[in-house]
Amino acid sequence: MIKQALQVLKNVFGYDQFRPPQDAVIEQLCGGRDVLVVMPTGGGKSLCYQLPALLRPGTAIVVSPLIALMQDQVAALSQWGIRAGCLNSAMDFPALQETEHQIRNGGLDLLYIAPERLLQPRTLALLEGCQLALFAIDEAHCVSQWGHDFRPEYLQLSRLCELFPQVPRIALTATADERTRAEIIERLGLQQAAVFVQGFDRPNIRYRIGQKDRAREQLLKFIKDEHAKDVGVVYCMSRKKVEETAAFLCEKGFHALPYHAGLSNDIRSQNQHRFLQEESIIMVATIAFGMGIDKPNVRFVAHLDLPKSVEAYYQETGRAGRDGQPANAWMVYGLQDVIWQRQMLESSQADWTHKQVERQKLEALLGLCEITTCRRQALLGYFGEHDSPPCNNCDTCLEPVPVWDGTDATRKALSAVYRSGQRWGVNHVVDTLLGQATDKVKSNGHDKLTTFGIGKDLDRNQWRSVFRQLVARGLLSVDAEGHGVLHLTDQCRPLLRGEDTIELRRDLPKKQREKLGRNKAPQQKLDAAESQLWEALRTCRKALADAQDVPPYVIFHDATLMEMVMYRPLTHAQFHKLSGVGERKLDLYADAFIAVISDADQPQADTSIQVEESLMLFRTGMTVEQVGRQQHLSSTVIYGHLAQAIAKRQIAVNDVVELPDNELRNIEQVMLECAEQYGAALKPVHEALAGGYDMGVLRCIKMGLEQA
Repeated sequence: MIKQALQVLKNVFGYDQFRPPQDAVIEQLCGGRDVLVVMPTGGGKSLCYQLPALLRPGTAIVVSPLIALMQDQVAALSQWGIRAGCLNSAMDFPALQETEHQIRNGGLDLLYIAPERLLQPRTLALLEGCQLALFAIDEAHCVSQWGHDFRPEYLQLSRLCELFPQVPRIALTATADERTRAEIIERLGLQQAAVFVQGFDRPNIRYRIGQKDRAREQLLKFIKDEHAKDVGVVYCMSRKKVEETAAFLCEKGFHALPYHAGLSNDIRSQNQHRFLQEESIIMVATIAFGMGIDKPNVRFVAHLDLPKSVEAYYQETGRAGRDGQPANAWMVYGLQDVIWQRQMLESSQADWTHKQVERQKLEALLGLCEITTCRRQALLGYFGEHDSPPCNNCDTCLEPVPVWDGTDATRKALSAVYRSGQRWGVNHVVDTLLGQATDKVKSNGHDKLTTFGIGKDLDRNQWRSVFRQLVARGLLSVDAEGHGVLHLTDQCRPLLRGEDTIELRRDLPKKQREKLGRNKAPQQKLDAAESQLWEALRTCRKALADAQDVPPYVIFHDATLMEMVMYRPLTHAQFHKLSGVGERKLDLYADAFIAVISDADQPQADTSIQVEESLMLFRTGMTVEQVGRQQHLSSTVIYGHLAQAIAKRQIAVNDVVELPDNELRNIEQVMLECAEQYGAALKPVHEALAGGYDMGVLRCIKMGLEQA
């Protein structure tokens, strides 16, 4: 079975091998066994049911809550030559009839359907008369009543094993801690299922959490400095903030769209479609946006407000970097975020048990925010992975957080809250600590308290940092009525009695923040010629996508375009070796992209003064480095000029490259072998020679070989 699966993997999907545990999952599912798969976003969950759908007889039924995205999923599968359809409430009656006709006649490999429609008597009667390959329950964490994405209709999916006992089921999710996995198994009747937990690490994502200080300006600086032309998602807690932030980014020259439940269905659908189709676009959204968004080249996810839990944070940040390339998860938060989340929790109508679970989830999130060690270790530890080393790709690893003994300051803060009657919010308590005799302080007699003015050793921002950390750690609580009143908790007693000490984060001054180096995607590391080809390939992809009204990534992912830049395939055989190129995409698109690559590899007639000057200076006896300094250009550019001169036979390769004949012949032989296998690119040659020669030198040798 695995041999057959590998053949389908290459011929249809264009990949040479599975990522663990895809092969084991596929083997179990094809063998008729139920399966539960927990795999990080971008890890290849969809393949775990799409490929078995092609191997097992009948139609695979994919249960998904994402009605708005079903048509996009169907369009993406059609690019692979897979017969897919969907049934949902957005379709008109003739379209529904046509899809039902295809199912009855075995004309579909996969059918996407929402859970509420699946369990309608009409749909069940339809499926009972068809041959079914499997049921795939996507976003399976929606069955968890403790989860942030709970959907009541998912609870009814346990009926599938009673109604279709011979049809194997696969439940899939990227977000499920141990409690949620147990709930999925219980509620979906998967007690006999094979369980695969691949892990939760997303090593390409850099996690960064900072203190909020004029959040919109912080966001603007982050995007301008690091993601000026990238695709991103910005999450806000309220609809009003979404609208304001999107408008703010548009005013600053960025292409930003709003998305929240208060917008009409048409506007939400239009904005979602534009986000999927267009490049260099930012979606500003509430949590109503994101589930099932498969756009692979989202380079950043930003949070301007705290999410509700670690699960929500993990799932939302996981929408960045699905293509495996470097991405940023950036968040700012402050004291008001902490207070607001606690107020929302305590004022909710949930029962005590549910509130207690939500408290634990919020405590875990606040702990992640305030931690001074590796964030990734804490994040993975939350999901039960406790053996991970420090990641060296989060802010606390790259810039270790300074801490200070906050015991004395904490006692002052707690005493000020207590002596003022535990009836005031942060700003008033800070006023008393700083000795600010405001009207409110004087009218309540708080200028007579022993705590009045005892905190002048810290400024207002430093005190707000102290209170934020005390609320986050549970030493102070916030009233549930929404007034922000602070109360002491039992946890603070040991500190007040002098039995305990506490270390606090030292928040960095604004000028010292955001010094981390950029987390660069590969296309940001290309030289000028490679960048030109990269943009030409993107233009070609966009034109093909627009002609079919599908997102560009449905044609090819960025990773496949990058392979085109690196390997320069010029034949169908070479093109077929690229990752993500199956037989159908080879037939559909190879000629168009090969033409772009071929044009880029043609020597350009360049009679610019700069090129002529480089050649003239080199002929005077200057080295390449000396010519570069004289021209204020890099050595790589100068080698490019000399390669053009070699192409025009104005200079011989031996005049530029001083290597022994046998060494030169060896390089030429490697070039010929690589050209046969990979095409015209120099990257494979550079790698085959273990990086021992400058790319500029290789470019000159290649040009000389072509002129021989």
